[in-house]
Amino acid sequence: VKWSDGVAHDALRTPSTAHFEAMKQTARPRRFPSMHRTWRNPPRCGSAKATTRLQEGIARFYDASSALWEDMWGEHMHHGYYPDGKVDQIDHKQAQVDMVERVLRWADVKSVQKMVDVGCGIGGSSRHVVRKYPGSTATGISLSPKQVERAKQITEEAQLEASFQVADALQQPFEDGSFDLVWSLESGEHMPDKKQFVQELARVCAPGGTIIVVTWCHRVLQEGEALTVEEESLLKRICDAYYLPAWCSIQDYKDLMQEQGLESIKVDDWSEFVAPFWGAVIQTALQPRGIIGLFNSGWETLRGALVMPLMAQGFRMGLIKFNLIMARKPL
Repeated sequence: VKWSDGVAHDALRTPSTAHFEAMKQTARPRRFPSMHRTWRNPPRCGSAKATTRLQEGIARFYDASSALWEDMWGEHMHHGYYPDGKVDQIDHKQAQVDMVERVLRWADVKSVQKMVDVGCGIGGSSRHVVRKYPGSTATGISLSPKQVERAKQITEEAQLEASFQVADALQQPFEDGSFDLVWSLESGEHMPDKKQFVQELARVCAPGGTIIVVTWCHRVLQEGEALTVEEESLLKRICDAYYLPAWCSIQDYKDLMQEQGLESIKVDDWSEFVAPFWGAVIQTALQPRGIIGLFNSGWETLRGALVMPLMAQGFRMGLIKFNLIMARKPL
């Protein structure tokens, strides 16, 4: 298989997709309709009821799946970074650590006093930061009580200065200007109101502080352009499984950050460098240990596994992008 960059990605040329397609024939019907729509401009919330329902689904999904992910892939619940876009002999857990380190380097983060980890998972990024920057502290928030409980346990055992709590990223329980590093690694895609999300990131950021968002986006649309029917269909199926609302592009994020008066905005596309990730996850899931774990974790986790080949397909099509955006809050 070759991506649009012309690089062959052998990790995705496996029988995995066929295996998962066969499993889908016995899958249950969807219980929740997709909230996905095509937008040229970033979406806002629908109703409060719809947002609450989405957030409850997100919490259930991660409550059910986090233990299996940790068992198979470790404490970091996000893509790995592959320098040449190839797997070779790279350790996938180390690739996830490398992702955090590369993002910090890309954003030129030289020191940290107080960090907020928005959508913290089980705290992998928070612990990495407090280890890397002596004297720093981290506060992580997640909708998943089980993630928060596990994050606290690991952090206490490691004797690190990080705390975790169940909280809504769209209504963060912090004072204005509380953190000099505001960090969101693969949580933005779950936010039903991208404008409110960016507003909250800017609000809790201290003057002179740094905001970093790493997130899944759809490709940038030209003026008057819409996603194709095929693209719409693929994203809809992913949305249903992963409790995602409307997707947006990295340009939409840039526009929102400019509206907040943020400065030194920088964007990037690392799709090439995460190319092998989904193929590797699929291969892991198809191992006996992975299959048993999926079924033991329940339908929420199994449904997420069934659409993993669609994520790989979306990246190959150039539809799904692994984007980064950072900004500074003016003094």
